[in-house]
Amino acid sequence: MKLGVQNQHGLLPLPWRMICAALVLAFVALAPTPAAAQAVVSSGRAEAVVVGALSFFKVDDIVFGSIIPGPTAGTVVLAPTGARTKTGGVKLATGATPQPASFAGRGANNQRVAISVTSNSVTLNRVGGGGTMTMDTFIIGSSPTAQLTTAPLAFRINSATGIFQFPVGATLRVKANQAPGKYTGTFAITLQYQ
Repeated sequence: MKLGVQNQHGLLPLPWRMICAALVLAFVALAPTPAAAQAVVSSGRAEAVVVGALSFFKVDDIVFGSIIPGPTAGTVVLAPTGARTKTGGVKLATGATPQPASFAGRGANNQRVAISVTSNSVTLNRVGGGGTMTMDTFIIGSSPTAQLTTAPLAFRINSATGIFQFPVGATLRVKANQAPGKYTGTFAITLQYQ
């Protein structure tokens, strides 16, 4: 008489029982365990601005977006709302999303501030050289909108907390057959609490 184990098909002889047990142990030993899993580390960047009393800072840069120059000069006008229009031989293209510059700060409710630009026009230089464009006619998104110049304009903070934010648009002057590439420049806004 042979010894065996019962399964749904009948009896297995004892040697098969030992082989099956050995295979089960082999598979258990090869199965991955949670401790054997590999950890992958990735990092991200966090940023915060703590706004103190009588502060003022840039929130966003101005981006005119992608444009196609033509055989004649033209302009790209970026409103404080982010709407973009053109004149002359310039065509507006899809690509980089246009956005006005944005600034914020914290004063006091009903406090007066004087806002100006440090220069009425700014030169944008082509990265790698070989071209320039001019940016001017800075428009602040106040109610009503107003043109910022080097002569300070008076505004009043109407926020109960004294925290405020405002957009600034501008006009980009594009030459005929402007050299393709990325153009960058800087401009500065001066705000004086009164």
